[in-house]
Amino acid sequence: MIKAGIVGGTGYTGVELLRLLAQHPEVELTAITSRGEAGTSVAKMFPSLRGAVDLHFTDPKVALLDKCDVVFFATPNGLAMQQAPMLLSSGVRVVDLAADFRIKDVAEWEKWYGMTHTSPSCVAEAVYGLPEVNRALIRNARLVANPGCYPTATQLGFLPLVEAGCIDLGSLVADAKSGVSGAGRKAELNSLFSEAADNFKAYGVHGHRHLPEIKQGLSFAAKSPVDLTFVPHLTPLIRGIHATLYARITHETDLQALFEARYENEPFVDVLPPNSQPETRSVRASNTCRIAVHRPQGGDVVVVLSVIDNLVKGAAGQAVQNMNIMFGFDESAGLTQLPVLP
Repeated sequence: MIKAGIVGGTGYTGVELLRLLAQHPEVELTAITSRGEAGTSVAKMFPSLRGAVDLHFTDPKVALLDKCDVVFFATPNGLAMQQAPMLLSSGVRVVDLAADFRIKDVAEWEKWYGMTHTSPSCVAEAVYGLPEVNRALIRNARLVANPGCYPTATQLGFLPLVEAGCIDLGSLVADAKSGVSGAGRKAELNSLFSEAADNFKAYGVHGHRHLPEIKQGLSFAAKSPVDLTFVPHLTPLIRGIHATLYARITHETDLQALFEARYENEPFVDVLPPNSQPETRSVRASNTCRIAVHRPQGGDVVVVLSVIDNLVKGAAGQAVQNMNIMFGFDESAGLTQLPVLP
């Protein structure tokens, strides 16, 4: 058994981590922090965890995080980079679910996130936690940068094509949609029921923070720069990411066979049969990414449909998957929950 702590446990990714780790056969939850809710029982705030999690929220100043084997940061951007170095120096392994360590170019990160990075040395050390790409590096990592939700769905959809070198890397398009839980558990006008329900809109068209993360990952896979147009949308869903991805084919290949071969041994990527259309509800509350590949009218454009639960494979589930790899557990441990329907 390993001891796990969570920094910032009152948001959606925090409670999702609690749900998954409470069911993990190799994990003992020992600390969950919150400045605003210190002293409050987890079960009082989240009745769904009653009987499964007996902890109380603790002020970060007194939480014994340095006694943990692994600490998850489910915090806003900018906090992990301040606290992770001390934990690392104490021998604690860290998984950051925010964006503090995802982008290797620190100046690029500062441009998109609007703050000065306080731990550039940690950025250099951090391993980008997309298991389907970096499994070997994750295994020995002290610090893992857990990918974002849009980047996970988009990269998994494009990767087989990029790696095979069969598409034009200068004209990739990602048209992606997210449920409102992707904005977090804070009170915001756009997240109010009367604002988000019965509505559909694009946002961040001029540039979204996940764009450099996606381009970095795809460029690494391609071993050359890629050009990507990324447009996110807000949908009246609670959970779910649906990415519709477009690329122009430059070399003929059996697309279905390409995807099936690439993900044949991946426990959390499901390549659907030809002519399938994956739905967000088919992955709800699970750590699965479902993918379908199409070639409309037999033309020279390939369309990939990729769906995940933004809170699981797009956040907490992938973090637990990374932890499993880091500690040598079965990669699927604690993550075998089937999707919820309806």
